[in-house]
Amino acid sequence: MRTKTKSKSFINARLAPLVAAGALLLAAAVHAQVPAGYPANYQETIDGAKKEGRLIVYSTTDTSLVRGLVKDFESLYGIKVEYNDMNSTEIYNRFISETAANSKSGDVLWSTAMDLQVKLVNDGLMASYASPEAAHLPQWAQYQKQAYSTNYEPVAIVYNKRLLPPGEVPQTRAELIKLLQAQPQKFNGKVTTYDIEKSGVGFNYLTQDARVNPQVTWDLVRAMGTSHAKLQSSVGAMMERISSGENLIGYNILGSYASGRAKKDPSMGYLYPKDYTQVAGRLITISKASKNPNAARLWVDYVLSKRGQTVLAEQANLFPIREDVGGDNSMSALQKQLGDSLKPIPIGTGLLVYLDQQKRLEFLKQWQQFIRG
Repeated sequence: MRTKTKSKSFINARLAPLVAAGALLLAAAVHAQVPAGYPANYQETIDGAKKEGRLIVYSTTDTSLVRGLVKDFESLYGIKVEYNDMNSTEIYNRFISETAANSKSGDVLWSTAMDLQVKLVNDGLMASYASPEAAHLPQWAQYQKQAYSTNYEPVAIVYNKRLLPPGEVPQTRAELIKLLQAQPQKFNGKVTTYDIEKSGVGFNYLTQDARVNPQVTWDLVRAMGTSHAKLQSSVGAMMERISSGENLIGYNILGSYASGRAKKDPSMGYLYPKDYTQVAGRLITISKASKNPNAARLWVDYVLSKRGQTVLAEQANLFPIREDVGGDNSMSALQKQLGDSLKPIPIGTGLLVYLDQQKRLEFLKQWQQFIRG
């Protein structure tokens, strides 16, 4: 018994320094979560977020695409993310309704409906937050320290490669109009685009088209109407129908979704229009009424960080906004490929023009008139 006791004491004595060292390493690891270059007091944000323990995100980005992003964030900070994937209009309406009722709502809104996000900022519903990552973003990709673009996303024309010969693939909007007019029987019911009455994203993209070139925009809407275009409220629905051959061509589809699908689906083709290619952003904002404000700030910084952007690019195929994240779909690669045809949608009050009730109704009335053929 004495021998065992002595042996146990000896082992404990040997282990004690190792246990203490391990505890120090663990403490250091926790503290090391403050990224390089961040303010010294950022540890308070991390500690506050861990104490909150959860985060509610309302997003238009498909859950399947960002599963790796969410898991990486949760493993880094031990915070549970409740991720809600919704249509852009649903996000806006739900958030407005919940905020008015002072009920539980999203801490962070992450949406491709840039105009609706800016409206929430201008209506005083979003929190101001100077992200330490803002210095790594283009100036046009941030708005009043309340909205940040997380991606650089060209908007594409998508088509079925099996059913549309290479010689018929339109390279510009004018060519798309001519194609639909020249072959009315072939494209009757075979074109798809957003239902802008139901999709905030679709409304945003088409009003921005009208800002760049109103004549061509309305000529295209009229041509799609004559072709009895099939209207959808989601990108997924459009791409499924193009892949199956039910539709031959789709207009104003995010390039990240198109290129991601094309990698797995040999029937899916896409191109960026040569006359001009809109570049959209996914705007991320923090609710002023957030119940988990520290976790919200932590999430925004993580998504904008080089690590978060790399996860988005490599696992979700979402095009990064940071210049220091490379790859075929990086900002520099796209700029080299498309040059001056790239037209980033400015983030600012200009996005609110068609959200004015009268202007919105006028725009929708004209669209309804043309799209009905």
